[in-house]
Amino acid sequence: MSSLQVIVIGAGAAGLMAAGQAALGGAKTLLLEKMERPARKLRITGKGRCNFTNTLPLAEFLDRFGAGKKFLRPAFARFFSSELIAFFETLNIPTVIERGGRVFPAENRAQDIVDALIRWAHKCGVKIQTQSPVKKIVIENGRIKGAELDLSASRGERFIPADAVILATGGASYPATGSTGDGYRMAQEAGHSIIPIRPALVPLETAGNVAERLAGLALRNVAARVFINGKKRLEAFGELEFTPSGVSGPIILAFSRRIVDALRMGEKVRISIDLKPALDEEKLKARLLRDMEKFGKQPFLSALKGLLPSALIPVCAAQTGIPLKKTSNQITPTEQKRLRDWLMDFSLDIINHRPFEEALITAGGVDTREVNPNTMSSRIVENLYFAGEILDIDGDTGGFNLQAAFSTGWLAGRSVCARPQPSSDCKGED
Repeated sequence: MSSLQVIVIGAGAAGLMAAGQAALGGAKTLLLEKMERPARKLRITGKGRCNFTNTLPLAEFLDRFGAGKKFLRPAFARFFSSELIAFFETLNIPTVIERGGRVFPAENRAQDIVDALIRWAHKCGVKIQTQSPVKKIVIENGRIKGAELDLSASRGERFIPADAVILATGGASYPATGSTGDGYRMAQEAGHSIIPIRPALVPLETAGNVAERLAGLALRNVAARVFINGKKRLEAFGELEFTPSGVSGPIILAFSRRIVDALRMGEKVRISIDLKPALDEEKLKARLLRDMEKFGKQPFLSALKGLLPSALIPVCAAQTGIPLKKTSNQITPTEQKRLRDWLMDFSLDIINHRPFEEALITAGGVDTREVNPNTMSSRIVENLYFAGEILDIDGDTGGFNLQAAFSTGWLAGRSVCARPQPSSDCKGED
């Protein structure tokens, strides 16, 4: 066995994977976690179901990371979704594939994933030490020497020597789970540049009181477009929902990365929702004519009940200026045109985004230009490695970000040890 001493900081998805792989390679591995138990954020992902990867082909999968795809390619080439699914199957976690290629544990319990990872790490020889916040990484002459703990909040020795450190502290989203951005400070103190962090996959706030009136309403099978300074920049089809302060849901979360950056730049953002995307303007016009004729002397309200969710009807009336008590056969061509335009362009002005506490992940982080994508090692400090959300990589919702955490953790753990020597009795190796 190697005498290599490795410290992994942060016991989330990336940290647990990295620690296990380092131990498989023969390193004496200590996993430090500042919270009272590991993987608190992983326990709540996917609304407690843990959508941990996606079955999209590699090229399409990488596209979900925007500018980060080039950096992630080597990690995914070594350990991708098929390997991750097989890994969990060796840990007796069968999986299911759902709409959009999203992969979940078959029992729909994130806790099962967490428990399996912890058991696996222990079996591989990892020592997990909780309630041990790291104050700083100790570096001498550009080389890792160990880690210094914050004794005001931890137990044991202040300084722990190590030959290598893997920094896997996560981002700044859901800070109650322990992701409070500590790793950014440690990386910066080590000499690394930090791309400004901001919430990603985050709900948005809208102007006015429309969202408050519609809170709880989910719109399915709608098309949405994002206009920034009057120019269409994004478009998607799917589902969104209203919150007391704005909008959320799959479409909105996917848009949020670009919108957050636009808002930070002071740009004007508007979301346009097409409530009837299956109908072009002529088909919608014909549909409305039929409805007005069908409901005749009945109130306009009756016609709208077949077009819209009930909560949206008063908003429609207010924004189109068409009285709900007016009979359907009294709706003028001009009013029908206003209704058509509104149905195809229900607009919301975006004025802000929700805070890190409500963001699924963090955008920004350690500048990937300062990290070797083939090993996850620092280009600045010898034997310092990075894994997971601390890096400036963020993808869409749908299992992409957890795969990135597991893949970068796998690669960092393997790279720490020059010659990985998997133990024959430790399940989960590739």
